[in-house]
Amino acid sequence: MTEITETETVPKERDNQRELFFSLLEDCLSHNTFVKMVLGKYHGAEPGLERLFVRRLTLKEGECLSFLYRYQSKDITKNLPIPAGIATLRDLFATSFNNLHLQTVSEDIQLSINKKGKCTLQQGKASGRSVPLQEHDREKERFLELTSPFLRELGVTNQQHQLLPSMARKWKQINKFIEVLDHAIVAAKLKEKKRLRVVDFGSGKGYLTFAMEEYLRAGLGLKPSVTGVELREDLVNLCSKAARKLKLDDLSFAQGDIRSFPPESIDIIIALHACDMATDYAIHLGVRSGASIIMCAPCCHKQIRPQMTSPPLLKPMLKHGIHLGQEAEMVTDSLRALLLEASGYETQIFEFVSLEHTSKNKMILGVKTGDVSKQAERLEQIREIKAFYGIREHCLESLLMAEGLGQGG
Repeated sequence: MTEITETETVPKERDNQRELFFSLLEDCLSHNTFVKMVLGKYHGAEPGLERLFVRRLTLKEGECLSFLYRYQSKDITKNLPIPAGIATLRDLFATSFNNLHLQTVSEDIQLSINKKGKCTLQQGKASGRSVPLQEHDREKERFLELTSPFLRELGVTNQQHQLLPSMARKWKQINKFIEVLDHAIVAAKLKEKKRLRVVDFGSGKGYLTFAMEEYLRAGLGLKPSVTGVELREDLVNLCSKAARKLKLDDLSFAQGDIRSFPPESIDIIIALHACDMATDYAIHLGVRSGASIIMCAPCCHKQIRPQMTSPPLLKPMLKHGIHLGQEAEMVTDSLRALLLEASGYETQIFEFVSLEHTSKNKMILGVKTGDVSKQAERLEQIREIKAFYGIREHCLESLLMAEGLGQGG
């Protein structure tokens, strides 16, 4: 940085230097030359806080300053309207940070206090910068930041927190998943519950498991206990090591599958790319555990297809294998949704981004309401669908009937 001015002050002059700095900050914001701001040399009482990054953001409510608080093992983001953001920066300089570094299109401006309490204001020319494109929340809503430490640990970003090109689809999937989860949490009113028990079956390399823990803890301020369950021991060890390194004490990984997992009180159950009847066992466990949210992305539909007898009217259509497979998928998942509704869940089936291990992109989402007033109607609809296609048994229905849900058909 090429200095233009450098002024050391005694305490009584400090206010003048501070006011000059914030006047320059307000000026670059009003003239749209603000690039970013970094606060360093933290001396406050909050453990683990290292630095603070500030950028400008356009939300539907208007212009704001986005504060990214960088901790040793997590990041927390807060958005404030520009006047409130400037007031917060003033307070942080007075109480918590000894160095403020402002970058504009044409200047580097730094305000700092040394150990002796002397205040220094430095201004230097900068070139080759442009105002960063401002994100709009409706166009690029992100529930997680690329600076999240787990993304670097799992190889989604590099050491500079930049997205690796090969992980672009994974990053899209992670954000879409958290978006769906967030809407479900609102519907289930789980934001009012401080302690959450979450189990992710088939957690694989842990991308979504870590993302859930990060969002629930850092994004929503809750206290989640998250467990990833995976059959492959090497992946369990890999994820466990990463969780320990990041000091995520409430995130754990265990070797096992859905059928062997003991029923317990669980708030959220996740089962993505659960093959064939594994989806049925996941939903069954969710219902038995009283889960408020059940999220499944089914894969394969082997149980129903061999049982299906094509009704005369549909034989010309279903003589083609691909059509029969699509029909079996639709029937299987429709029965699952009806069984969830009979068990007191509001259910949706919708498209989800493609998953790592399958091209299937369907998700079944159940949010518990406890309303079973239409149970008899739903069970009758299930009986009629089974009779129409000649289906003798549906795994989820058998599991729930064993628990006392209605009468089998």
